[in-house]
Amino acid sequence: MSGGEVHAWTPGANQTLCGPALSRTRLRRFPHVRFDFRATDVVTAEDEVRYICPRCVAATSRRGERAWTRTAPRP
Repeated sequence: MSGGEVHAWTPGANQTLCGPALSRTRLRRFPHVRFDFRATDVVTAEDEVRYICPRCVAATSRRGERAWTRTAPRP
């Protein structure tokens, strides 16, 4: 499992989904690890991951997906 700063990238491309080039930023590729983070994930002190890029999370999440549901809608 990777640790440190986490970004999403498309295999075969030389840049992350948020824009920085992998070669210039010295980010390493981990093709065997899926990027399955959500906007509701919380990073704690015990995690190896220190920072999850919010722009990459937004790029990989599905459009129209809500993190909340209305429990008592008005009539």
